[in-house]
Amino acid sequence: MNYSISHIAAIINAEASIVSDQSVEQLLLDSRKIFSPAVSLFFALKSQRRNGHQFIADLYKKGVRNFVVSEAIEKAAYPEANFLSVKDTLKALQQLAAHHRSQFKIPVIGITGSNGKTIVKEWLYQLLHTDYSIVRSPKSYNSQIGVPLSVWQMNREHTVGIFEAGISQPGEMENLENIIQPTIGVLTNIGEAHSEGFTSLSEKEKEKRKLFVNAQLPAEISIKAIKKTISTTSIATGDSSIEIPFTDDAAVQNAITCWKVMRHLGYNEAVIADRMKKLLPVNMRLELKKGINQCSIINDSYSADISSLEIALNFLAQQNTGTKRTVILSDFLQTATDDKELYTQIADSLSAHKVTRLIGIGEKIQLAFGTITAAKNVSYSTEFYNSTDEFVKQFRSSLFKEEVILVKGARVFAFERIVQLLEQKVHQTVLEINLNALVHNLKEYQRLLNPSTKIMAMVKAFAYGSGGTEIAGILQYHNIDYLGVAYADEGVELRKAGITLPIMVMNPEENAFEAITEYNLEPELYSFDLLQSFEAHIESQGLLHYPVHIEIETGMNRLGFAVPDAEKLAAHFSASTVLRIQSVFSHLAASEEAAQDSFTFHQAEQFKIAVEMLKEKLNYSFPIHISNSAAAIRHPQLQFDMIRLGIGMYGVDSAATGKLNLQTVATLKSTVAQLKQLKKGESVSYNRKGVVDKDSTIATIRLGYADGYPRRLGNGAGKVWINGQLAPVIGTVCMDMFMVDVTGINEVKEGDTVVIFGQQLSVQQVAQWAGTIPYEIMTGISQRVKRVYFEE
Repeated sequence: MNYSISHIAAIINAEASIVSDQSVEQLLLDSRKIFSPAVSLFFALKSQRRNGHQFIADLYKKGVRNFVVSEAIEKAAYPEANFLSVKDTLKALQQLAAHHRSQFKIPVIGITGSNGKTIVKEWLYQLLHTDYSIVRSPKSYNSQIGVPLSVWQMNREHTVGIFEAGISQPGEMENLENIIQPTIGVLTNIGEAHSEGFTSLSEKEKEKRKLFVNAQLPAEISIKAIKKTISTTSIATGDSSIEIPFTDDAAVQNAITCWKVMRHLGYNEAVIADRMKKLLPVNMRLELKKGINQCSIINDSYSADISSLEIALNFLAQQNTGTKRTVILSDFLQTATDDKELYTQIADSLSAHKVTRLIGIGEKIQLAFGTITAAKNVSYSTEFYNSTDEFVKQFRSSLFKEEVILVKGARVFAFERIVQLLEQKVHQTVLEINLNALVHNLKEYQRLLNPSTKIMAMVKAFAYGSGGTEIAGILQYHNIDYLGVAYADEGVELRKAGITLPIMVMNPEENAFEAITEYNLEPELYSFDLLQSFEAHIESQGLLHYPVHIEIETGMNRLGFAVPDAEKLAAHFSASTVLRIQSVFSHLAASEEAAQDSFTFHQAEQFKIAVEMLKEKLNYSFPIHISNSAAAIRHPQLQFDMIRLGIGMYGVDSAATGKLNLQTVATLKSTVAQLKQLKKGESVSYNRKGVVDKDSTIATIRLGYADGYPRRLGNGAGKVWINGQLAPVIGTVCMDMFMVDVTGINEVKEGDTVVIFGQQLSVQQVAQWAGTIPYEIMTGISQRVKRVYFEE
């Protein structure tokens, strides 16, 4: 369903400057996610940190011609552009989506609750899609911005809509209700998740129920019995029952919710029972894994629809681990859209995301692309297979090298077999990196920064153990200002991976000067000897005004020019055309400790003295920075021009300020290799230091000090999380494994997942048990531990 730009102007009550009354099909909010510029309408949204108006020039160069703005624009600079001026671009977006929704008279299911919204939405899709053409929220697009984008997908072919609505504070649900206009309401549950903006659970429930002011609520079901086996759960009322292939309590509750909706829609119990047995798990995350031959694998092998394809391709575009991009794609099933139109849209999207190779699996995609490639010149190579079996039989690992590979397919194609072929084979210990949490934490800090304060993200030490290139790629995608590394080779690795952000090298060595200039890295200079050596190198290269960073020593007593040296330093740089100061900074010694605040402020005063000496003699300005993660929050007056964000980005509030709602980024997991039954008095591990004082069950974990698990955690000092309980380490930690006492923990079996640290067991707690700090635990995780990156 298309709208003309003049029609949209009328809908959102905009003051219009229209050059050409063009048709609009796509709503665009992110300048990095341009799909069809000619038919896109960009809403210049404004937040505390970002202003969409600053991206208009770039979007115009890329072909976008339609803009909704709330600031004055120099229209002469964009002679072919249409501008719709409004007071509030977000309100305009929501107003347009609400109007669009009102054009449809189909049943619309609105889902809200603290947990389970996305699972219920996806299960309802599985249960209903054979009878309806369903439009639904992509992933968990349930916010003030996500809901309008979800509803905009509605078209005349759809017969049912299913949309999520999530809120974080009072007053938000009225907007979402007006956009979704649900006819059927679903409340999954009310819990503690995302409760920060509410005074109580009752207030939270009252706000969420505002979604249902004009909706019918399915009748409650009276459950009489729930019986679980190893792999299934039977749920019975007085006169009917269902069985689901899951045993966890959340799945049971979500299945009952879906049961209520199906009853409300008039399904008979036999159909409901049959479909419930066939429910499939919902994987709500995109995983980035190390692959064979220096490849990276994005595993999205559980669904195939146009909305989730766009999300997956955007995730692919964020990666900088290779120049080539391959997409392995199955037929798109259960869609009412005309095949030619659908696959043409897919073909264009692959081109827009700079895919270099398409591997299609299935008869429909093969037939459609045969027609498409004959009609137009696509920008990527193509190859096709009739089935997953055919691909597997002809698979050759040598055909995949140094590329990013997106594997995306409908479940019936069993693409997990393809993922297994492409994955790098490593042992069962993994460090999971939640990229959503990383971005969330970044925004939490940005929320408390002055609008003008920039961020240098520290990705030294393999990004605190989380993976330098992968983390840097995400940070670059989210427009971080600077990166900081310890040594030049770390910066070189980032450059080779496609990172273009400015990078400061904190420990430049003379033998790395050539690499620094070759890869456009910016060294920190902390002594006159280093200054003279690097300046001589720059002169030998014939370069001018090379950017360097100056460290001032104010009390850390590690590296840096003394404060009195600032005058001599200023004189040197004022006369130099070879080097140019890019920033001046210092290190705080104890910014997280309240007892040391007077010393912190003394350091800041000393720093200001040195900065003033430099500024007095130089005829150009430069940014200054002294705050780390802790100081940025505890001492906002010290934010200056930039802060250096380190471990806080990974979810550790080292200052325990209580002002940040940080999320866990890294979770270290392993598995139980073997269970042993020991008699009282028997010993465990080397030197017989672990002796059981009663008959005990001991689990061996596939992890040891060679993986980074400290030996200090042996002999009862450390604990791990198994099946919802803590299990103490017993005996000495070995090189490749350690043992824990699981006596009394129910149903522990070989192969069970063990959390070493993560959401259930914080890295701060593990560090405390080890008598160290979270930095050491995180950076100590061995490179042989597989990193798995995922995005919810």
